[in-house]
Amino acid sequence: MQRLKINGEQVAVEVRGAESLAAVLRERVGLTGTKIACERGECGACTVLVDGRATMSCIEPAALVTGEVETIEGLAEEIRDLREEFADRGAFQCGFCTPGQLVRATALLRAEAARSGLDPEVVRHQMSGNICRCTGYQAIVAAVVEVAERRAGGAA
Repeated sequence: MQRLKINGEQVAVEVRGAESLAAVLRERVGLTGTKIACERGECGACTVLVDGRATMSCIEPAALVTGEVETIEGLAEEIRDLREEFADRGAFQCGFCTPGQLVRATALLRAEAARSGLDPEVVRHQMSGNICRCTGYQAIVAAVVEVAERRAGGAA
């Protein structure tokens, strides 16, 4: 048994060999908001935070995780404004990539917490590891920029 700190709680979980963090979160812990798509760390659907760092959980061996893991479920309240902005701007359609997009954006917003005027190019670059096949990225970038502005006190 391995103990993982997930969304603020210590969880004892069986980890089998080189099993990915994504598989453990979904199959052993029941946190299915973390999606598995490419299984190669290329699409970003599986993004979680490990010690605040955006991590592709489909290629992260769960046995090697020692830091605190935050999933979309654990971030739900903190990112209510971001989720609403995504919805208002139509920043998702099918929703499969949305949890990974929101988690990656959370890491960016935390890093830029006091910065007003977050450059859309910075957002595009930081979000580039998350692929969406349904929408244009403009709405996603605009949503993140708007939330950064609001959180910095720069917009109504």
